[in-house]
Amino acid sequence: MSENNIAVRDLCKSFGEFSLDHVSLNVPKGRIVGFIGENGAGKSTTINLILNELKKDGGTVEIFGTDHADESVKRDIGVVFDECNFHGFFTTRNVAKIFAGVYPTWDDRLFEEYTQKFKVPLSRPIGDFSKGMKMKLSIICAMAHNPKLLILDEATTGLDPVVRDEILDMFLGFIQDEERSIFFSSHIISDIEKIADYVILIHQGRIIFEEEKDRLIDRYGILRCGRGQFSAIAPEDYITCRSTNMSVECLVPDKEAARRKYKNTIVDNASLEDIMLFYIKGGHAA
Repeated sequence: MSENNIAVRDLCKSFGEFSLDHVSLNVPKGRIVGFIGENGAGKSTTINLILNELKKDGGTVEIFGTDHADESVKRDIGVVFDECNFHGFFTTRNVAKIFAGVYPTWDDRLFEEYTQKFKVPLSRPIGDFSKGMKMKLSIICAMAHNPKLLILDEATTGLDPVVRDEILDMFLGFIQDEERSIFFSSHIISDIEKIADYVILIHQGRIIFEEEKDRLIDRYGILRCGRGQFSAIAPEDYITCRSTNMSVECLVPDKEAARRKYKNTIVDNASLEDIMLFYIKGGHAA
C-alpha cells in the first residue's frame, strides 16, 4: 500500500509562455500539505492536473496508489475551489440532495451538524449568500461524504478570521485517523503556518522546496548586517539576500549557526511568509 495519498512525478504542462516544469511532490497519509507561491506560479494548474481536469504533457500522478485517470478515485476526494459553482437558485437542502445521490458515503447527519455549526441557512437561495457563506457551504459539502483526501484551492478566501480559525480546526480533526490527507493551496500564509505538516513552494512552474513546516520555522532565519559587513558573510551560509542603501538581509538555513559565527550581526526568526518572499524576490546584494 502507498504511504502517500498523492504522488506526483515529473509532471509537465505547457500553455503559451507558461510551463509546469517536471513537478514532483507527495501528500502523505495523515498529513496536511500546504502549497504556496505567488499568483501565476502554477498552483491551480498543478491541482487541476492532479484532478485530471487538465491533460498533462508528461509525468505521472497517482492518487491512493492508483493512476489519477481512474474514475474510482474520485468518490474518495473532496474538492473546494476559490469559487462556489452551485447554481444561485438552489438552496442548501437542494445541494445536499444532489450530493447524496452522487456519493454513496454521503452523511446527512454530518452535513446538518456542519451547517448548524457554521450557521449556513438551509432554505435560502445560494445566490443570496455572501462569498464567505458560499465558501463555508463548499467546504461542508466537500467533507460531508467522508472523503479520504481533501484538495483545497484558496478555500479559506473570503472567510472572516473567526470562521477561518474554526474551519482550520475542523481540518486538523479531519486527518486524525492517520489515513486521510489535505492538500491545501492558499495565499493566506498564516493558515498554512498554523496547520500544515509539510510546505511546498512553487515558483514559475518549478518546485523550489518541499520541507517539513516545523523544520522551516525552527531553523531558517534572517541575518541583518551593514553593507560593509556583508563581504564577511560566506556565500554557503545563506540561501538568498536582498539589500537596501544601508543594509543587507540574508535568508539563512541555520539561524543558530549564523548567530554563533556572525556575532556582530542580528539574526531574527523567519516566518513562513518571510521564507517564501526571500525565495521569490531575493537576489544577490550589490
